[in-house]
Amino acid sequence: MTSLKIGDRAPDFTLPSATGENISLSQFLGKKAIVIYFYPKDDTPGCTAESCAFRDNYDVFTKAGAEVIGISGDSVASHQQFASKYQLPFILLSDSENQVRKLFDVPATLFVLPGRVTYVIDKEGIVRHIFNSMLDFKAHVDEAIKTIQSL
Repeated sequence: MTSLKIGDRAPDFTLPSATGENISLSQFLGKKAIVIYFYPKDDTPGCTAESCAFRDNYDVFTKAGAEVIGISGDSVASHQQFASKYQLPFILLSDSENQVRKLFDVPATLFVLPGRVTYVIDKEGIVRHIFNSMLDFKAHVDEAIKTIQSL
């Protein structure tokens, strides 16, 4: 299996959301650009900082015609609590089997920690930007905004 690269078509997937409904990438194709950020775990300091940065800039994404989707291996119930606690307005998806993480070739950090990678996908489903940084939480948001605004 080769790594997902800029210019590739993003693989379609369906996962349960924090609201309990199943969400598929294909629902957005032709309508909105998508920012998908994979993060290690709900309610940990780095993931909370990153998610709150996406929350604080959510209107910038929506005004640019994009939807934000956060994905981790946490349960639907964990996502519900996390979204409620921090008033996260965007979609959180539960990838409990790490199937979508594997589809997107998100690398692990130190071979154990789930990686932190953000993908910007245009309306046609093409990957336009990939940003991988375990520690620079805010840069995930800044890089995504720059890319979305250039589409």
